[in-house]
Amino acid sequence: MKRPGLKKASKRVSCSKRYKIQKKVREHNRKLKKDAKKKGVGKKMKKDIGVPNKAPFKEDILREAEQRRLKLEEEKEKKKLAKQQQRAQKRKKENAASSDRDTKVKKARKELPSQEDLVKQMVKQSDPRNSKKHFCSELNKVIDASDVIIEVLDARDPLGCRCPQLEEAVLKRGGNKKLLFLLNKIDLVPKENVEKWLQCLQLEFPAVAFKASTQLQDKTVQEKKARFATLNGVVDQTKGVACYGGGCLLQLLGDFANGTGRGGSVKVGLVGFPNVGKSSLINSLKGMRACNAGVQRGITRCFQDVHISKNVKMVDSPGIVAAQSNPKAAMALRSLQVEDKQETVLEAVRTLLKQCNKQQVMLQYNVPDFRNSLEFLSFFAKKRGFLQKGGFPNTELAASTFLSDWTGAKLSYHCKAPEKPSLPPYLSEDIVTEMQKGWDLDKLRKSNEETLRSVKFPNQASSIILLSKGPTAGVLSDSDVVEDKPAQGPTEEEEMEGSCANQEDDGVEAVSDADEMDEPQIKTPVTKEPAKVRFQVPVPVNILSSVQTDDAYDFNTDFK
Repeated sequence: MKRPGLKKASKRVSCSKRYKIQKKVREHNRKLKKDAKKKGVGKKMKKDIGVPNKAPFKEDILREAEQRRLKLEEEKEKKKLAKQQQRAQKRKKENAASSDRDTKVKKARKELPSQEDLVKQMVKQSDPRNSKKHFCSELNKVIDASDVIIEVLDARDPLGCRCPQLEEAVLKRGGNKKLLFLLNKIDLVPKENVEKWLQCLQLEFPAVAFKASTQLQDKTVQEKKARFATLNGVVDQTKGVACYGGGCLLQLLGDFANGTGRGGSVKVGLVGFPNVGKSSLINSLKGMRACNAGVQRGITRCFQDVHISKNVKMVDSPGIVAAQSNPKAAMALRSLQVEDKQETVLEAVRTLLKQCNKQQVMLQYNVPDFRNSLEFLSFFAKKRGFLQKGGFPNTELAASTFLSDWTGAKLSYHCKAPEKPSLPPYLSEDIVTEMQKGWDLDKLRKSNEETLRSVKFPNQASSIILLSKGPTAGVLSDSDVVEDKPAQGPTEEEEMEGSCANQEDDGVEAVSDADEMDEPQIKTPVTKEPAKVRFQVPVPVNILSSVQTDDAYDFNTDFK
């Protein structure tokens, strides 16, 4: 009965009705037991006593029974396997149909870009700060506004990080501007190599050894040091917290500001190619995350003033725009063409592997012997677990990871310093002496030695030897950016011949072009218009005496 005020009726039953139901159930169960007792269903089955021992041919009977039992089990197994095969075939058909549908959907998605991608492309195109002209203009502003210009160099390839156009532009500017070299990321290079490069660079301009802090966020360096400090008060060098060379640089700049009579203050501009550590340098000196820093190129888009101390003010600048006439190895080492979508990641990895020692790469990444770059990437992908559906290695992800190791501050590789360094054509001894005035070089040398004693360097055997392609050409004016075109430099075969000659001198065995025959090479068809030749006087041609310089095989030599 449904009571008023309730949505559902109650399930409660009166006691008399419940007892009556229980009595009926007991009577029904008693009746079922009685019927089963009459029929003999409830009696226990007697145990099979088996074949008695006195029965004749007992062994033959047992053998036949065992054979019958085995046959029944085999039939059951066959039926079970047949059912499993039918189920597997059904699953394969369903998976094939679903994969076909997925591939069709993926192709449609690739052909039609999403709205987010279109919006990002429109924002990038509309944003004037992403253009190369804007980077050049911001770089010129930093050079004009700075008293001291520090060219930040990657210690792994200092010569490749130098820009002759930038150094020449600084020397031509008026106002007694000073130029310094700062060798960053020294903890990724063997100590002997760092010392040789410091000696070479100090012949031209004052050079400072530096190791930036890589784990700065929004807290000060003192708090980070206190967190990772040991009981003896020594900072753990395995962490990326400690910064070395910062006190030397600040003391050098402070002494220069006090000695030149600039009112006790100096404005310092940081210039260099992308991913050399300009923003990380400012963050390390400031003791907090004042500038955005990361592995991706182009994070710094415009110059930024940061007050380091009372008398030192630093200006962060965007990276130098590299010219298209540079060799492929120099562009791939900084992933410049890859981010501009002028070159694929696989091609950049291939060019980098040509400049390295094969055995050192195998030891560094713990991969077996490989014939070409594609096989190396497949081994590297299996090692890192970059696998696609079906267990196939994802070579594109492996190539991007390999390239990020080289462009970021992770992998240890080094270039050999020249044994007999010489001054570039835009420098003379008078300019060098003029640039070295006002600096306490003895104190700088002692500070660099102290920095090298405190930094933990990798072993010579655990670092990869790289063949440097020399200074990298840069673009500083807006007009050059517009008219900049890829120059017709030497072909890949000529570059490989030159690199092999250098490798024989340095003892480097790189991956040759003969090993790259298995890789698919994309060739763009070149259409040339036939040249029109006009003869004023008919020229007699002797067909029999004409020499064939074609490489085609002549079958007439075998069949005469």
